[in-house]
Amino acid sequence: MTAKKRFVLIGAGVVVLGGFVALSVAKRRQPSVEVRLEKVQRRDLVSIVTASGKLQPQRKVDVSSDITGRIIALPVREGDYVQRGQVLVRIDPAQFEAAVERSQAFLASARAQASQAQANKDQAERSYTRAREIRAQNAQLVSLEALEQAETQQRVAVANFEAATHQVEQASAGLRDAQEALRKTVLLAPMSGKVTRLAVEEGEVAVPGTFSRDVGTLLTIADLSVIEVTVQVDETDVVRIGLRDSVEIAIDAFPDSTFTGRVTEIANSAILTAASTGQGGQQQAVDYEVVITLDHPPVDVRPDLSATARIITDTRTHALTVPIIALTVREPEADTSARRDTSRSGLQAQQAATPAATTPARPARDSTARRRGKEVEGVFVVDTVTHIARFRPVRVGIAGDEYFEVLSGISENETIVAGTYQAIRDLKTGGKVRAARDAGRPDSTAARRAGS
Repeated sequence: MTAKKRFVLIGAGVVVLGGFVALSVAKRRQPSVEVRLEKVQRRDLVSIVTASGKLQPQRKVDVSSDITGRIIALPVREGDYVQRGQVLVRIDPAQFEAAVERSQAFLASARAQASQAQANKDQAERSYTRAREIRAQNAQLVSLEALEQAETQQRVAVANFEAATHQVEQASAGLRDAQEALRKTVLLAPMSGKVTRLAVEEGEVAVPGTFSRDVGTLLTIADLSVIEVTVQVDETDVVRIGLRDSVEIAIDAFPDSTFTGRVTEIANSAILTAASTGQGGQQQAVDYEVVITLDHPPVDVRPDLSATARIITDTRTHALTVPIIALTVREPEADTSARRDTSRSGLQAQQAATPAATTPARPARDSTARRRGKEVEGVFVVDTVTHIARFRPVRVGIAGDEYFEVLSGISENETIVAGTYQAIRDLKTGGKVRAARDAGRPDSTAARRAGS
């Protein structure tokens, strides 16, 4: 080999060696990302669905009038407690008393006409019977024509009597109607309870509520011994709620007290309300009504008080957990360059959670993940020696206020990236990280806002 060739080979080797050295130095000098770090720990979790609504008594009655008339007496006032059968309203009975008297006179007249028709019928029957018997003995004494006339008169008398009888029945029904209308001039309490609304004053005219319930309502009686909270729950949360689930209720009017209750009713049909899409269009927000019965309502409770319900849907004891803000999504095939990440709020992550593989090498097999471009949920696990963060798929369970339950994919005491949201969003597998000076607890509120 000539000296020239040896020189070329030595030069190429120096260049290659220099490249490796430069690459090694560049890797060592790779800038690290400041993040919050946290160890995977076990905690007790409570999964909660929060919704707002109004307090309503389980039983209430809107009292209205079936007749039109002027109110002459209101023995009760709003806030009074009344007993079943107690007088609530008196309406001027004058015109209804006159109607009863007219009906009574008409009935008497109809009965008199019925008595007269009865007498005519009896006389016609006797005449017809006598004519028929005489003709049977001697046809010369009563002609056939006279017998037929007697029979016709008898039938007419029977028909008149039946008509008079029906007139009596009609008059009797009219009298009952008039008496019923007179009875309705006095309104009695249909149930025991508190008068929570009094919509009229003495001297006003009561009208039937046939066409407008609000116009016809005179007062409202409510049984405040059983109080319910009716809340509207989103369709993605209502499936997690079950009958008899425990509930914590905060009533705005009683800020220093917390009340307990149980879910007693879950609607089967949705309440559709228009919600803006933010693009000038409209879409339908699908909510379901959930009814919660308070165990021990406050003494001074009133209908329509605002309340917030925290429905406990599930609990876990000593569960392996990761912070809500730490959970993100990546595409397994593009771990090194993926940026399609959104940290998930507690509720959103619980709704969209998809099973993932237990090891980084195996992608998720859930059909939902396939539809979403094979994105899987996971966290960035940090090597405490090299400080390199790598994305690892995990499978999550229930969501608490600040933490997710982890079912598989990670072990206790492993170190993960727990913030900030922006750092997790931009972090790539193989990225170098360093612990932030302020390594406090992740801000779950910020995580929820960022995820939404």
